[in-house]
Amino acid sequence: MIEWVTLGTGSRPVPQPLTTPLVWSGAFGGALALVALLNALVGTDRPGLALTALSLLAALLGVRSRFAAAPGTAVLCWLFLNGFAIPPAGVLSWAAPRDTFWLACLLGATLLGTTLSRLAHARAAYHRLTTGGTPQPPDEPTRT
Repeated sequence: MIEWVTLGTGSRPVPQPLTTPLVWSGAFGGALALVALLNALVGTDRPGLALTALSLLAALLGVRSRFAAAPGTAVLCWLFLNGFAIPPAGVLSWAAPRDTFWLACLLGATLLGTTLSRLAHARAAYHRLTTGGTPQPPDEPTRT
């Protein structure tokens, strides 16, 4: 007779988000490397490409971070975008409509990554709780 048993017993914990300083270190190093790579490959005259790449980086960092890390992550990515991805390189400037849009895109990407990650973990935890019960033998007679 074959008896079916579940291999994974017990609950698996939801992964803990990374600490905020670690996420910000990743944003600093990742944005620096990404902007340097883009400047070497396509130059500084393509801010749309740099914004897209940094938004993807921010979303990826958001997947493993807390919501509290999102504003700092967005600002760090924006600093590299503004300071080194547009001419003149090395000069920070503020053009209200453009930079507000860039900050909103970077913050939105970070929050989107964090939100999607939290929803995925919550859904997986819900499915583990609802389908992880012990198997019942088929059609056992009831005792009275």
